[in-house]
Amino acid sequence: MPDVEQATERSHLLPLLAHDRRFSAVQNEADANSILSTHVSKEEQLLATTSVGERLPYNDYTTIDWLHDLVKDSFRSRIIHAQPGIRGHLGSAFESGQGWIAAALIGILTACVAFCVDVAVATVSDWKLGYCDTNIFSNRENCCTTRHPLGATNTNLGESCPAWHMWTDDYWKAFGIFVGFALAFGAISSSFTMLTKSTLPTAAPGHGDKSARLTEGGDQGVVGKSIYLAAGSGIPEIKTILSGFVIPHFLDLKVLVIKAIGAVFAVATGMCLGKEGPFVHIATCVAYLVGMLFPKYNENGRKMRELLSAGCSAGLSVAFGAPIGGVLFSYEEISTYFPRKVLWRAFLCSLFAAMVLKALNPTGTGKLVLFETNYGISYSPVHYLVFVLLGIAGGLFGGVFCKANFWWSKTFRKYAIISRNPVFEVFIVVLATGLLQYPNPMTREPGDVIIKNLLVDCRGESEAWVCQQEAKDGNSKYLGWLVYGTLVKLVLTIITFGCKVPSGIIIPALDAGAFFGRLVGQWITTISPGIFAMVGAAAFLAGVSRMTISLCVIMFELTGELEYIVPHMIAILVAKWVADALEKDGVYDLAQAVLGHPFLDADHAMHLVQGQQELVQRLIPPKKTMQDITVDVPKDNKISKRTLDDKLEKLKERGLMDAGLVLVQDGMLQGYLAEGELDFGLNNLGMYWESTARIRLLGEAEEGDLDLSMFVDRTPLTICAQAPMEYLVEMFGKLGLRYICVVEEGSGRVVGVVIKKRLVVWLESLKG
Repeated sequence: MPDVEQATERSHLLPLLAHDRRFSAVQNEADANSILSTHVSKEEQLLATTSVGERLPYNDYTTIDWLHDLVKDSFRSRIIHAQPGIRGHLGSAFESGQGWIAAALIGILTACVAFCVDVAVATVSDWKLGYCDTNIFSNRENCCTTRHPLGATNTNLGESCPAWHMWTDDYWKAFGIFVGFALAFGAISSSFTMLTKSTLPTAAPGHGDKSARLTEGGDQGVVGKSIYLAAGSGIPEIKTILSGFVIPHFLDLKVLVIKAIGAVFAVATGMCLGKEGPFVHIATCVAYLVGMLFPKYNENGRKMRELLSAGCSAGLSVAFGAPIGGVLFSYEEISTYFPRKVLWRAFLCSLFAAMVLKALNPTGTGKLVLFETNYGISYSPVHYLVFVLLGIAGGLFGGVFCKANFWWSKTFRKYAIISRNPVFEVFIVVLATGLLQYPNPMTREPGDVIIKNLLVDCRGESEAWVCQQEAKDGNSKYLGWLVYGTLVKLVLTIITFGCKVPSGIIIPALDAGAFFGRLVGQWITTISPGIFAMVGAAAFLAGVSRMTISLCVIMFELTGELEYIVPHMIAILVAKWVADALEKDGVYDLAQAVLGHPFLDADHAMHLVQGQQELVQRLIPPKKTMQDITVDVPKDNKISKRTLDDKLEKLKERGLMDAGLVLVQDGMLQGYLAEGELDFGLNNLGMYWESTARIRLLGEAEEGDLDLSMFVDRTPLTICAQAPMEYLVEMFGKLGLRYICVVEEGSGRVVGVVIKKRLVVWLESLKG
């Protein structure tokens, strides 16, 4: 029987009840009844009587069947709406409101988690510099002012603060304490991350067995791999999940808790990373856990992914106080399937997240806007040239970063001492970060504080350190710090992104852009340098992530500066164009390639195949493979159990887990039996039959049959072997197929089958 723990992040598609006539031969077997009764749902009983067939819970790292789940949801909905009387009306009302209720809960819970993380990060980060003698758990800002979370706000930050004590006034001792705390925090964060190590049963696209290369019509072997579920931002994995693949346990409560704790200490180290990416993962975990409470989502992989897409928006909403930007981020960057109803629920989810976070007030300002500015001056057309320059610089930064980080991941992290000791890599990166950032007074602060300092407007009276430096006649040292900050952020972000700690790329990219923009602003005195820092930050992040519309909205929600939308649009578009010219894939796409997750991006895939002039026959498995996975069903529609056992063993040797058997009669396609259902039928239900028994795969069951026909998909989609490859990519991308059978032109006989993973592997080979 399938492991109960493995039944997470899967839709429950189940066998028939024991009283079904096709199981009459075993209805008196208590064990068989137990197996069946634990896998039964009303809609599954109905699906078993149709040509669509049933599905078991999805295996690890397999593809969900979007079409099957669509039909399954229709059956469930019809059952609910068919109930008579008041009960039926109430059930229908709850059915219609489940999505809205779930979205609101996700937003509320995500905001609560974000509040805890924000407060903890602010406190732990400041421990590297000193402590508050009135409350050791208070950060420097709360210690020195009456600004507190959950309380009233007071923005008067005095210069003298007797309650806050630096560890020491000696520079070198303070330097050593700073680095020591950072190393300790890094060790804590990476140690927590190690607790989420997981092994996936199949390899990534392009990372198969070297002895089985993908040649003309060839097949690709696969091997397993290990990943740390709480490491990184989680965005590449979430994109993979939302595209229809299953990554087991990635959204579990354990991962959520470790991700939150790990993010606190990772950000506190001062490394070039942010908590904004992990917030997206945390929000998606919350969405998954909430979805498990509602049968509509718990038992349907397609519907669950709709809820996860809505949950992603709450992550960016609480990370930046940008509810609209969060919705657009989920649509533009994360989701593969995003219909209008998901857009509306994402809007509600993001709204509730922002409302609750504002009420909890983690920053103590009482506002959602993190980096509020009020420059009070507009720009002139001549400044468009400067914004274009910032866009070019952002594109260069993004292109160089993506190439360098990909190279670093493929070279340095492949050394045995690094790959086998992830905590040691974190130790090295934290040490390098402390040694390089502490000497510069502008990079010594946490990433979000750096941005706030660089966006400051010095035209009025300001006691900020940046304004004091810019007021001096000779500020060459200050200019040097700006250049130093830009370069150090680039180098450190390259070696940091991909470490085995929770980390995001958004804040480091914004930091680097703000440094460069502030530097450019020193030679343009007509408007505040903070404006160029703001636009430069957006340009650098656009170059790294290739976000456009969502980033523009996030920036004006971050700063409250609606006046500067046009400069942001200019810089972001130019940055994207330049970065695309240097490296066509953004940071999240490259991270997916490094991690080896099977992600099918329909737009990128279509761009790849349009230059190939390939036909579908290119992906037909070799003759030996087709012999192994094809079952020629006799006229009596029965096959010996021993034959199917041999077929199952050969399927398992391939290791893809998405494969199955093609059922034919006289060369004509009759159905498709997936590996998971075949395994369950033979090893769970089939334990009550002898190895010499004959198993029914097609037709009506008779008394005493071991019948697996309810698992057979008798309506598999087909495509002609001579069809253009564009047809195949479009069908997989738009219909969400797990597999498609290939038939011969003219005769209609089955000549092959293509599973989604095989297509992804081939597309990855084109990129190389």
